[in-house]
Amino acid sequence: MNPPLNLVCFRHKLGDAINEKIINNINSSGKIYLTSTKLEQKLTLRMSIGQATTDKIHVKQAWQLICKTAEEIEND
Repeated sequence: MNPPLNLVCFRHKLGDAINEKIINNINSSGKIYLTSTKLEQKLTLRMSIGQATTDKIHVKQAWQLICKTAEEIEND
């Protein structure tokens, strides 16, 4: 059985500038790769979850990395 392909869209409440920093920092780390789009003219981050070997722990680790990166940027 193949897992369903999911695309999760989210954004930081502080606006486009912090969202751009989050995506740049995470993508340059090489740990995970996010894409982006504009929804209602706001930069929105996207994470695709659909690889057959992706497990719940992988999604949790990715979310922890996203949150940690956002906190580090907020505190700079």
